[in-house]
Amino acid sequence: MNTVLITGCSSGYGLATARHFHAQGWRVIATMRRPRADLFVDSPGIRVLALDVTDAGSIAAAMDAAGPIDVLVNNAGLGLFGAFEATPMATVREIFEANTFGTMAMCQAAIPRMRERGAGTIVNVTSSATLAPFPLVAAYTASKTAIEGFTGSLALELTGFGVRAKLVEPGYCPDTRFAENGADRMHGLVTEPYAPFAGKVFEGFAQLTAVTQPHDVAQAVWQAANDASTRLRYAAGADALALARAA
Repeated sequence: MNTVLITGCSSGYGLATARHFHAQGWRVIATMRRPRADLFVDSPGIRVLALDVTDAGSIAAAMDAAGPIDVLVNNAGLGLFGAFEATPMATVREIFEANTFGTMAMCQAAIPRMRERGAGTIVNVTSSATLAPFPLVAAYTASKTAIEGFTGSLALELTGFGVRAKLVEPGYCPDTRFAENGADRMHGLVTEPYAPFAGKVFEGFAQLTAVTQPHDVAQAVWQAANDASTRLRYAAGADALALARAA
């Protein structure tokens, strides 16, 4: 039985992805900062582990507890919306610690195990914000764009060991907890000069009809994890697919 370890499984994409892999008969290691076994009460093949991707000790403990894995899905991350001018550099660094360095640290922990086995796949979840410019998400986009370049390079250096690296690029998903999870962090980042513009941006989001759902991302991650080709990118969701085609 194949095993997948997924980060950020408490909600949204991670939760949907864990359930999707479980439905396909995989053994699932569902990780999150604050473990919630109640999310998977009817799923005996899912094991919940505590994992904070910004903590080296937490990463090491989770990887040891998980044992051999066939696929690593780096989904955990933080959202951020606001004017860059008003965003403290401490907040920017917090976003990079989770979205960029956390993903890199997870890769660094998994690669030796996969390399020694001569097989494995790493799927890094980024964002459609890397496919086209979006306003008021400059720091967030930068953190995800860094992972795009990182993963492309990583895929090339791992190919000789039978290990693959892939990117899944989700679109805008109203059902995620992007704003809820970052409410404190984003407080005060839309300052008065930017308020009229931000209002128009929010209106635009509300009018979108082609959006991404968590199951779109779960299916794209599944496709990436099981694709033995050299394909790197997998857009997820109707809006992301449209952006990818335009790009």
